[in-house]
Amino acid sequence: MNAPRTRVQRRPVHGVLLLDKPLGLSSNDALQKVKWLLRAEKAGHTGTLDPLATGVLPLCFGAATKFSALQLEAPKTYVAIARLGQTTTTADAEGDVLQERPVDAARLAPDNLAAVAAQFTGAIEQVPPMYSALKKDGKALYEYARAGETVARSARSIVIYKLKIVETRDESAQSAIEIEVTCSKGTYIRTLAEDIGHALGCGAHLRSLRRTETGGIGLERCVTLAQLEALEGDARLAHVLQADHLLQGHTPITLGPEDAARFLTGLRRRGDWPDTAAVAVYGQTPRALLGVGHIRAGELIPDRLLSPLEIQQILEGMSRPS
Repeated sequence: MNAPRTRVQRRPVHGVLLLDKPLGLSSNDALQKVKWLLRAEKAGHTGTLDPLATGVLPLCFGAATKFSALQLEAPKTYVAIARLGQTTTTADAEGDVLQERPVDAARLAPDNLAAVAAQFTGAIEQVPPMYSALKKDGKALYEYARAGETVARSARSIVIYKLKIVETRDESAQSAIEIEVTCSKGTYIRTLAEDIGHALGCGAHLRSLRRTETGGIGLERCVTLAQLEALEGDARLAHVLQADHLLQGHTPITLGPEDAARFLTGLRRRGDWPDTAAVAVYGQTPRALLGVGHIRAGELIPDRLLSPLEIQQILEGMSRPS
């Protein structure tokens, strides 16, 4: 007879943990593992990374989950390796080989790779892959694909802010390219690699993918799952940063006690402020994040607010000895 499982005593944890997601785990699996390690009550991630991808994955806890959507919209940077001369059913290493073609070494000259990169830089149209979670008639595209069906997909507008392509070799020493790209929400790097391979005349599929930055948050600030697991109990909480790490593009504004109390009830405040699309609002004494908003015609308008209980728990956590 199996021994009963020990019930984990959950606790309020507020903030963001910057995880370097390992290979093979889905974003949700990684989130649930960290949530368990922290014994956190409430958690969410800021957009998925495929199991075959690694890299920056901000995990939000407690009050920080209110700002997770901001990272969904943020530009992201990836480094990918794509094997040349081979296309697959999934556009990555998991699929079956569809076609093999020779690689013309002359087309891998730096000048030509730069010219191809220029073709895919800026506002472009991209057709989503069949192996994706996008839905058609209430059913995910990958469900159609697994059943051997192909359905029509409309091209979507995306933006490639920066793109660099260099010749390299993949893990099997096969001809490949390294793609470093900064792109908008909704970009499929598998599809980008496939399209670049087509432009090079030989086809390509993705072999590896690593997200190196999202919304100004880079790998240098991330912690690995192995590092977290090696720590004891509350030592893991040292890696939970304040929620405003997600608000790097927001202009900070500090309110006095009376205005702060009214702002927290959802009331607009008037002041000598210029129009600003995104502000992070703090209370003066004690200094604490109250929420986010925007300013229009001298009015500070709340968008997302923390609750008084969340603010109290955050302040208690900040004053607790480490």
